[in-house]
Amino acid sequence: MTDTTSPSVESIRKALLGYRVLAWTTGIWLIALCYEMVMKYVYGVEGLNWIAVVHGWVYFIYLLFTANLAVKVRWPIAKTIGVLLAGTIPLVGIVVEQVQTKEIKDRFGL
Repeated sequence: MTDTTSPSVESIRKALLGYRVLAWTTGIWLIALCYEMVMKYVYGVEGLNWIAVVHGWVYFIYLLFTANLAVKVRWPIAKTIGVLLAGTIPLVGIVVEQVQTKEIKDRFGL
């Protein structure tokens, strides 16, 4: 009898792809947000506030995709929270994505 509660390799592959795309997108928008903050507070340039809004929505979607992957690959809660928070520090989310992708690919033979 097969275990129908465990996700298929294909569903893990799709969840991993979504996570990877959103990790990179979040990282890029976070760098843009840092640029916006420097321009606003160092040089007094206004009008770039939309970058913060876009980054906020992209980060929210990143949270959803990461939680989806965490459930499918059964990460412990501490690891899940760590990966979720990695998207709040410039470039760390991208580095964590690389490490987690390698680990998941090795673990599930993707």
